[in-house]
Amino acid sequence: MQERSSVAELVTSLRADLNRYSPGGKLPSSRALVERFRVSPVTVSRAIAQLAAEGLVVTRPGSGAFRAHPRVAPPAPGDTSWQEVSLSGDGGPEVVPRTVDASGVLVTLAAPPPGVIEFNGGYLHASLQPERALSAALARAGRRPGAWGRPPTDGLPELRSWFAREIGPAVSGADVLITAGGQSALATALRALAPPGAPVLVESPTYPGMLAAARATGLRPVPVPMDADGVRPELLSDAFRATGARVLVIQPLFQNPTGATLAPARRPEILAIARAAGAFVIEDDFARRLVHDDAGPLPAPLAADDPDGVVVHVCSLTKVTSPSLRVGALAARGPVLERLRAIQVVDSFFVPRPLQEAALELVGSPSWGRHLAAVAAELRHRRTTMAAALSGELPELALPHLPAGGGSLWLRLPGSGTGTDEPAVVSAALRASVAIAPGRPYFCAEPPAGHVRLSFAAVSGAAEIAEGVRRLRTAFDGLPGG
Repeated sequence: MQERSSVAELVTSLRADLNRYSPGGKLPSSRALVERFRVSPVTVSRAIAQLAAEGLVVTRPGSGAFRAHPRVAPPAPGDTSWQEVSLSGDGGPEVVPRTVDASGVLVTLAAPPPGVIEFNGGYLHASLQPERALSAALARAGRRPGAWGRPPTDGLPELRSWFAREIGPAVSGADVLITAGGQSALATALRALAPPGAPVLVESPTYPGMLAAARATGLRPVPVPMDADGVRPELLSDAFRATGARVLVIQPLFQNPTGATLAPARRPEILAIARAAGAFVIEDDFARRLVHDDAGPLPAPLAADDPDGVVVHVCSLTKVTSPSLRVGALAARGPVLERLRAIQVVDSFFVPRPLQEAALELVGSPSWGRHLAAVAAELRHRRTTMAAALSGELPELALPHLPAGGGSLWLRLPGSGTGTDEPAVVSAALRASVAIAPGRPYFCAEPPAGHVRLSFAAVSGAAEIAEGVRRLRTAFDGLPGG
């Protein structure tokens, strides 16, 4: 039996036994628990620690563990209705009201109920995460001198240099700030580059987490339509002229949600349009390490060929490792770097040093390359499996682009105009025990059609993909007119 499951089972058993003891009563010794449950002393220690963290037991060094006294009942709730008035008064009529709406993000963060297939997940399934390599890296990091000391506010120099090398030869470690993952980096960049009330140009559709961060800052996202080759330059130029925006947020590689990659001919054109408008380009390079093994050579980041400092580059290790390895980077040149640095320091001081040290240990280990290769092969296999299953079971769902990277497919719902009702599809899927992501949160204005996003990275493998698509067929058959 794995140690983790043994701990969980022992916690369940001890929790059930607690009622046998009065508050303050002493629990059996660790030795007695080892003999009774036939587990290791480490398992007993971890189980007691979990119960202590839950507030159910109290440990006293040298004396043992005791049942905790009942918690004092919380006071009756007061009247918080006054907050509605206060929160709606962020500024005068000329200021764009802040909208703090995390619903689009929570779709990919919320764990589905037991038995529900997670086609809406935003991270790699546990079977794809390098858990052993991460554990080993964290253990080695903990033994590094000063591992629990205060790191430099910009991040460990060695880690900054590693990210710089990954971005390109024109970027140095001095151009990089270590961040607490990609979402934090995006929020920092948006706050640094645009004042509240300002427009910010975004791809349409685009990542809901970025839209949420922009709106929470008081910015006004303005959509720029895409096609199979990425954002359309002629419409981008029109949008800069019409809005006076000074920021564009773009995902040039395996764009979320469409999976599109910005065409080579458009790359210099996009930068030239932004430069002429006196605007920054926030490059969200979130999916570079989620490439599939049939993708071929990847284009360099936009930041790798940007002598004028137009691009503010965002990347992260989180997507390809674990949701809890929240280590990313911001890269920029020129005076904007100082503003990015100032905002990050005010917001979070620094990224915890143990995480930075563990990230260094991970990317410097022989297991790093093996992990990337394994993920690339498995994501390609899953993508192919899902596309084939959808073609056979749900041919009415249009798949305009088969991506060569990332972990999901973007599908257009059948019907004219806005198509089949998205909420009805999502609800029917959940009744069939499949969680899917609706397309509406990916648009900052009215969507041209109904869409859904299906993740193949967050499930256990090909068998679960096939079963999930079969359940979706059942869900669609149960819709009116299905």
